Amino acid sequence: MNKIYIRPYSSPIGNLIIGICDNRLCLLDWQYRKQREAIDHRITNHLDACYATEHHQMHDEIIEQLQGYFSKKQMTFNFPLLFSGSTFQKAVWNELMKIPYGQTITYLTLSRKLNNEKAIRAVASANGANTLSIIVPCHRVIASNGELTGYAGGLTAKKKLLQIEGALNKGQLNLF
Repeated sequence: MNKIYIRPYSSPIGNLIIGICDNRLCLLDWQYRKQREAIDHRITNHLDACYATEHHQMHDEIIEQLQGYFSKKQMTFNFPLLFSGSTFQKAVWNELMKIPYGQTITYLTLSRKLNNEKAIRAVASANGANTLSIIVPCHRVIASNGELTGYAGGLTAKKKLLQIEGALNKGQLNLF
């Protein structure tokens, strides 16, 4: 059985869990999200692994890059990723990675980019199943009316991430 080396990380916008498996980031998720148990079960089953609260050298590199992001000095990340999900979910997550820093798109636009406009609910569900928060920028997806909707870390965290990136206009800042 493989090991997922996990470590908590207290970010400026909330507590995260960092998980490394096979020298790749497989988990960067909100510690207190509603579906924590189901997400953990999916990842450990998919990777045939168990969690081990042990240090891995990649933890330090990931935290350093996250700190650069939170201090607005880093806009991209460069470490290997390991997705745990269905083929469809992986397609959505890969499309999310194409959304530029500081920009947002709607769920409908995301569905269209995947050539399946009618799959908007499935796209939203895959977006919500993302376990590589911030790195796979699901926070950059907003409702068609411009409002912030659904985020595993909570809408306050989503708003703060978009503020860090300068992606919110003044009208949106007043929504929350």
